[in-house]
Amino acid sequence: MQKEKIMQIILAKHSGFCMGVKHAVNTAMSLESDNAFVLGEIIHNPDVVRAIENKGLKTVNSLKELPDGCTVIFRSHGVPESYYGECAARNIKIIDCTCGFVRRTQKIVKEQYSLKKDILIIGERNHPEVIGLLGWCENNATVISVSEDVNEDLAQKNLCVVCQTTFSEQKFEKIIKNIRKVCEKTVAVFKTICYTTIERQEEVEKLSEQCEAMLVVGGLNSSNTNKLYELAKLHCKNVFRLSNAESLDITKIKNFKSLGIVSGASTPNEQTREVLLKMAENTEVKATNLMDEAVAKMSESKFKKGQTVQATISQATNDGLEVLLPSAKKEVALSKDELDCEVYNVADYLVKIGETIDLLVVGLNPLRLSQKMIKTLQQEEALTAEIEGGKEFTVECTGSNKGGLTAQFGTYSVFVPAKEIRPGFVKDLAKYVGKNLRLRALEIKRSGSRKEIIASQRVILQEERDARDAARAVKEDEFFASIAVGNIVEGKVERVTNFGAFVSVNGFDCLAHISDLSWTGASSVTDVLEIGKTYEFIILKIDRENKKVSIGYKQLQPQPWELAEGKYNVDDVVHGKVVRIVPFGAFIEVEKGIDGLVHVSQITHERIETPATVLNVGDEVDAKIIAIDTEARKMNLSIKALLPEVERKKNNETEGEEGAPKKGRSPRKSASNENSDELSNWSEGSIGGTSIGDLLANAKKNK
Repeated sequence: MQKEKIMQIILAKHSGFCMGVKHAVNTAMSLESDNAFVLGEIIHNPDVVRAIENKGLKTVNSLKELPDGCTVIFRSHGVPESYYGECAARNIKIIDCTCGFVRRTQKIVKEQYSLKKDILIIGERNHPEVIGLLGWCENNATVISVSEDVNEDLAQKNLCVVCQTTFSEQKFEKIIKNIRKVCEKTVAVFKTICYTTIERQEEVEKLSEQCEAMLVVGGLNSSNTNKLYELAKLHCKNVFRLSNAESLDITKIKNFKSLGIVSGASTPNEQTREVLLKMAENTEVKATNLMDEAVAKMSESKFKKGQTVQATISQATNDGLEVLLPSAKKEVALSKDELDCEVYNVADYLVKIGETIDLLVVGLNPLRLSQKMIKTLQQEEALTAEIEGGKEFTVECTGSNKGGLTAQFGTYSVFVPAKEIRPGFVKDLAKYVGKNLRLRALEIKRSGSRKEIIASQRVILQEERDARDAARAVKEDEFFASIAVGNIVEGKVERVTNFGAFVSVNGFDCLAHISDLSWTGASSVTDVLEIGKTYEFIILKIDRENKKVSIGYKQLQPQPWELAEGKYNVDDVVHGKVVRIVPFGAFIEVEKGIDGLVHVSQITHERIETPATVLNVGDEVDAKIIAIDTEARKMNLSIKALLPEVERKKNNETEGEEGAPKKGRSPRKSASNENSDELSNWSEGSIGGTSIGDLLANAKKNK
């Protein structure tokens, strides 16, 4: 006997309306006005569009079709910026249901366009969202949808790239890769794909690899649903596209062992549920109990905790009211403590029998209702609707677990996954407890009494970082376009290191190396520059590729020799320190940056073989300037010119009387080769005189 084939049915977790679509549809369905319109199809789903039109709302395709003074709903796709001004001029009331993610993209396009960026939109040119985005940059943008559209025309453009929120993530990454190859300038990339789109695409990819067949449910003109269909076909051979349950052909799927079902962001749960019910009712499909679980999950109970219901007052007693709910078989008691009144008076409510009031379901089994809580929760739900549409909100972190952070927002619990706290890995979650978190909702779950907001702080911080990076890139491009080597600029010293100072020039950090701060050398940056102070610098080197600029301070300061003329003259006596000794003389530091040469012949009246026999490095001496050439940066000094002469003749006679033979003068040693160049720059003095020994002897006599 052949074994009966059982089908496993797996329903994608991320199915049905996304937050933006749900908000737009709920708004349209709750709007009651004879003079209300929807600009364009509220979503790309004909069944939903018909349901809205049946309520009396008319769909128009342009503002020209709207009468002055009417009410118009802007759908989640968004509209050009000019539409707001035109509606205001015609007294048309706007109910703006633009998706929060689309609104963020509009803001980026407007800001970057104002910064002279070339806008590039990745998406489908005729999609209403893309048409709307073009209206935030005066329709001055390039639109591409495939990587082959990337060409050399983009090479020299200063690009800002955004993306249609429902675009394929895989195609987006491929296009960006090609753009970075072609473009020579900095590219500011904003990955504006909605997180729900990414989640759905990732789930479809995994599900289509796992199942033998796939059903993709949603309007045939829905862009996001069609992308799910295309993605499923990449990983599964048997993929079927359905607009609704009527288009399901059971014979095509009945023999598969596993079937995955996914629906687009513009597909109501009712349509997917109808597909499941049709399969469950068909005897040809033998499915596991997963089918029943899926149907039960999508079925709505009659009442839910937190639900607002309209009830008719049928009786008033001392204990409270009896109310009748729609489709209910019997009356429900409403305690006087749950009524929204300061003091309960039976007489006040007896006259209201037959009137309807709004009540909140606060408990089930048995059903409990409250009027008192409804105002608070209505306000909370209004805020939650804005949050669901992408509005930022703030909560105080109350705890943490292994998965992330927890908090409370009214009756909603809030959970922030660890990866959504900030960009990068967070090791210590406990440090966030007690601190405020800036959040954007990723998902809002409402299941019975449980209400939870899954939120992210990372997306906000990342957006701000991207915006800062983009702004910084613009400033850098403007800065490098405005400077050239040799320019004199003003800069503020921000911080110093042992190798130089980082100076802010028009907001850009430039490096003044310590060797470019002083002509006489600086042991520390703060010997020359003061932190927080502004100075003039000259641009020495520009490295545009690595975003580096070298600047100099000393190049704008006079060198010591440039100040020497008039300050030092021949016959002046100077005081200095011996800084270097060579065979032909000694160099005296007169001041930082100015050295003078005392030739060996100008050290003493006595003949010496080498300056080192009389002088040591570090000795402080007085000397007379015997020659100076500031243009050539030379100064000749004489020590012996300041020493008293002793008669050479007397010395000679003393030597003769003693009968000491006169020694022939030994030839002077020539300067070594290594000092020959230095010697050639200085002229030798020829002044004779007494020796330092004679000077010392005379000094003793004079005591």
